[in-house]
Amino acid sequence: MNALRRPMPLLAPSLLASDFANLQAEAEMLGRSAADWLHCDVMDGRFVPNISFGIPVLQAIHRHAQQPLDVHLMIEEPQHYLAAFRDAGAANLTVHYEACPHLHRVVQQIKQLGCRAGVALNPHTPVWVLEDIAADLDLVCIMSVNPGFGGQSFIPNTLRKVAALKELLVDCGSPALIEIDGGVTSENAAALVQAGADVLVAGSFVFNSADPIATLADLREQVSATVASEEN
Repeated sequence: MNALRRPMPLLAPSLLASDFANLQAEAEMLGRSAADWLHCDVMDGRFVPNISFGIPVLQAIHRHAQQPLDVHLMIEEPQHYLAAFRDAGAANLTVHYEACPHLHRVVQQIKQLGCRAGVALNPHTPVWVLEDIAADLDLVCIMSVNPGFGGQSFIPNTLRKVAALKELLVDCGSPALIEIDGGVTSENAAALVQAGADVLVAGSFVFNSADPIATLADLREQVSATVASEEN
């Protein structure tokens, strides 16, 4: 058995798939679940072809959330809004590599605000672009669907990409967690964890189920068993 136990992967249900008319109830329900973070997708209609919610809604979610808010900024020029999202309750702030020509500066801004700093990569973006900044990151979000809409199918190449990112992070001595966003279900969760994923974002799979609490509990059991099998 490995003397250094692998931390248990985290579960981050995506509120993009929740009932927007009952966000307080959804947040309170997730507070009784196996969720570790609450994933919040902010979309501006420019970087992605959709608009979701912004700062006032995030503030409202934060008032009722039991878990840290994992805020994924799918927006242009995120540097102008980082402090406002921190003040609205964000614990993690993830920006897109593709939206930040001055990425190092933006990452440092996030850290100075006291948040975990994350960078997201679109499906077409290779992991090696993070080589020179990986050591500064707390989180790397691999998009396993094209960003902008929930309910999409998982892109199979994500597994290879996660393994490549894990190797890069180890080589760089980076502590960054690997987060997977899009199309995560019980059918691919174990394979993602085996490839190196540390955080699983699940939206439609959780909220479209008959019992989201039971679905998250089953997902927790599955990833726990996967980690345990690696250690034996």
